[in-house]
Amino acid sequence: MNKYMVENKMKRWQKSYSPAVSLISVAVLLLIWEGICRAGVVSSLFLPPPTLIISALIDMIQDGEIGVSLAASLYRILLGFFLGSAFGLLVGLVTGTSALADRMANPIVNALYPIPKIALLPLFILWLGIGEVSKVTIIALGVFFPVAMNTYSGVKNVDTLLIKVAVSFHAGWGYTMRNVVLPYALPMIFAGLRIASGTALLLLVAAEMIAAEQGIGALILHYGDLMITERLMAGVIVLSVLGLIFSLFLQFLERKLVPWNRKE
Repeated sequence: MNKYMVENKMKRWQKSYSPAVSLISVAVLLLIWEGICRAGVVSSLFLPPPTLIISALIDMIQDGEIGVSLAASLYRILLGFFLGSAFGLLVGLVTGTSALADRMANPIVNALYPIPKIALLPLFILWLGIGEVSKVTIIALGVFFPVAMNTYSGVKNVDTLLIKVAVSFHAGWGYTMRNVVLPYALPMIFAGLRIASGTALLLLVAAEMIAAEQGIGALILHYGDLMITERLMAGVIVLSVLGLIFSLFLQFLERKLVPWNRKE
């Protein structure tokens, strides 16, 4: 009993102090970074100090540059993520529950998945033009594959006995999906969504660097061409925060929708 009590206390201690340890490690890293730059070891042209980057970020927020770029990027990534995840979820559910759809669609998905989606961006620009449609489409395509494949895997791992019980009670396809299949497949689906969020951010930046006048990716490329490194790094920070917010939101959503899969 004493052994379990000690283990529980250690777990609670680690859980309570882990945020503080993370903050301290980040603070130490920033101080070392600042000291190296201030000492002249590295030129600010190649690596500006954190204080200079934060100052540039504040200036860009105040003059509205970040707001305009962020609004354009959010529109593209949210629309692309929604469309890609919706189609991926639908295809994963259908192929996972229908043998005919599995035989028809799964080989196509497996064949197209390894293709780097960034390589298809010039082709989409040729087909769909340089406007918003090509950017949203490439993001949606990048999101579609991990969501579809993880949904398919999650559905295949559902206990077939539960489905047989639902069918024996004459439950319809929609009811079985909503109340039997989806609850058990949700952990795998959220794993796919987390992978897709990183892919969406990557494709957003690539699309905006190639064919956009506004957006965080276009902003980073612009200041990179001008060699204004502190503003370039400010754009990178905005992207980092955006990715962190997406990740935290998906974790929050998973805790709400899949409480039985929560890890203490």
